[in-house]
Amino acid sequence: MSPLWRNQLRILLGADRLVLSGYRRGLNPALVREESIPLQARPDARNDSAPWRAAVEALPGALVPSRAERPDVTVVLSNHFVRYALLPWNPALKTAEEWMALARHRMSAVHGDAVNDWLIRIAETTPQGPRIVSAVDKALIEELDDRFMGSGASLGSVQPFLMTAFNHIQPLLGNEACWFVTEDAGCMTVALMREGQWQAIGSRWVDERWSTCLPEILARKSAMLALEEPINEAIVCTRAQFDPGMHAMLNTRTVNYDRLAMMLQGSLQ
Repeated sequence: MSPLWRNQLRILLGADRLVLSGYRRGLNPALVREESIPLQARPDARNDSAPWRAAVEALPGALVPSRAERPDVTVVLSNHFVRYALLPWNPALKTAEEWMALARHRMSAVHGDAVNDWLIRIAETTPQGPRIVSAVDKALIEELDDRFMGSGASLGSVQPFLMTAFNHIQPLLGNEACWFVTEDAGCMTVALMREGQWQAIGSRWVDERWSTCLPEILARKSAMLALEEPINEAIVCTRAQFDPGMHAMLNTRTVNYDRLAMMLQGSLQ
C-alpha cells in the first residue's frame, strides 16, 4: 500500500522531549496532531551510557492518542543519540562490505571498543561522492521495537536527524560553500557543504553561549580543515533564539530544529 494511503506519525526522539506530528492519509495529508512532551532532565547526558532511555520510556504513553489511527511511524533521532563520520569517495572500494569495514575502522579509531555495541549505516550522497556514516546504540533500536509492540502503530523507519534535515535543506545550499549547523539541547553538529558535496562533519558539546560564539567555532573548524579562505554562509538549525543579523561577517539563515524533523515531505523553499 502506498504511504499516501496510511496515516502517518513522525516522532522526534530528543534528549529533553518527544515531538509528535500526526498526519491523516491522502494525497494531501492533513495534520491532525501536534504535541511536544517534555522529559525530565538527566543530570549528566554527556556521560550517560543510554541518554535516550527517558525518551524511549515515554513512547508508549505518547502513542496512546494515535492508537485508533494505527499510523505508520517514522522516528527521527536527535543528534544526541547519533555519531557521524564522513568517508571520502574511494574507487578502490568495490563492495558494501568493504565500505562497512572502512566505516568500522574509522569509528573504532575515534570511539574504541564502544563501536561493537553500535548499529552502523552508510548513506551515499552522490554515486561517486562522500559517504556518511551514522551509528546508534543497538540497544536503542531494540528498545524502540519493544515499545511499539501492541501499540497499534507500525514502526516504519528510524532516521538520524542530520539525514532527514539534509533532504529538506539541500535545495537551499546551491553550489556555494556553506556551513550547516544544528544545535539541540547543547549538542552541536557542524557540516561543511561545497558544490552540493559533503566536505566534513563533526559534533561537539556547547553551552548557552554558542550562538554568540558561532563565528569563533566556525573559524576553529576552518583552521582544523585547513581551508584556504573563510566561508561566510551558514544555515543554522536550532530551537534556541538566534538572531540571523547578530554576526556582521556571517550570512546566516535559520530553521527551527523541531519543524525540520517533523516535515513530512518537500523542502523549505
